[in-house]
Amino acid sequence: MRIAINTRFLLPGKLEGIGWYTYEVCRRLVEQHPEDEFIFLFDRPFDKRFLFGPNVRGVLVPPPARHPVLWYLWFEWAVPAALKTLKPDVFFSPDGYMSRTVGTPSVMVLHDLAYIHYPEQLPKPVLRYLTRYTQKFLARSDRIIAISHFVKSDILRHFPLEEARIAVAPNGCREGFVPLGHAEQQQVRNHYAGGDPYFFYLGALHPRKNIPRLIEAYSRFREETGSNVKLLVGGRMAWKTGAIFDAWTEAAFRDDVLFLGYLPEEELKKVTASALALTYLSLFEGFGLPILEAMHCDVPVITSAAASMPEVAGDAALLADPTQVDQIAGAMTEVWRKPELRESLIARGRTQREWFSWDTAAQKIYTVLEQAGNKKSARG
Repeated sequence: MRIAINTRFLLPGKLEGIGWYTYEVCRRLVEQHPEDEFIFLFDRPFDKRFLFGPNVRGVLVPPPARHPVLWYLWFEWAVPAALKTLKPDVFFSPDGYMSRTVGTPSVMVLHDLAYIHYPEQLPKPVLRYLTRYTQKFLARSDRIIAISHFVKSDILRHFPLEEARIAVAPNGCREGFVPLGHAEQQQVRNHYAGGDPYFFYLGALHPRKNIPRLIEAYSRFREETGSNVKLLVGGRMAWKTGAIFDAWTEAAFRDDVLFLGYLPEEELKKVTASALALTYLSLFEGFGLPILEAMHCDVPVITSAAASMPEVAGDAALLADPTQVDQIAGAMTEVWRKPELRESLIARGRTQREWFSWDTAAQKIYTVLEQAGNKKSARG
């Protein structure tokens, strides 16, 4: 097959959620299928390190698409023109957007429908774009990949689609998230937390990530326990972050809430593996990769009893209502006070994490691409 893929989120030094998803899936598709030709479509000059094999060709398709107006131009004009010239058997878009006007059989990944559940938390131009086009993207796609069973159910709840058009291919954990020895953990704590243990949050910072309540819960935890545990927050500031700053300003223990910003890959893995626990209390996620990454590092997890997070966590995490500060603080206190609970969560995490693999995800996705591509052959 000749497979064209939207790889606009493969940005050197700036990979985040969907960027990492694109990276892990595309790398495995290329490695697993050397017999196929892959065409990666970039919206800006690209790093050749992202061309994962001799069967990959990178194509620059301007303009850079990082604003709703440019999204429209890229997906509705630039990409269709490129595909008309390149003539692939199938087009794969892993970032939740689609070209409605292409004649090529197309497969789209949908990561979540957060814009429906939390519309007030998005910038207005983004919300208008998603509200106007997501249903049209789904209608145009020959097949749809959902990254969790929760996302598939959410799609069917909100849109009149045939269930058979939606396949579930859960995410995996990228390489390098592994446990660290006590000595190396202490070195990381010395560097980032003044030698103290810490809770760790990872992810871009915006309203849906629920950081203000996490900071408030942390303050209550400190007041109740008198412990020296810090709270480290890793990730770039995204949008509508004023409430985070306000919560930090008002926090009784704000000097122990440390914002690390965007962490380089190797540092991120070390900081994750050295945490007392991951505190990932997002209001809404289509999957929740940090949960899986923490499990691979033998780090206990506290996460939300909402959306997809119980599906990913299974019985290997403490679940809390993300809107209830007392529940979050209580879970932090339990993890801090009960070493046997931490060990139990780690042991259960080792079992739970085996359900998720990027290799398996790529295999499932390829099967769907093959099915969509065969429609072109049938037409031909």
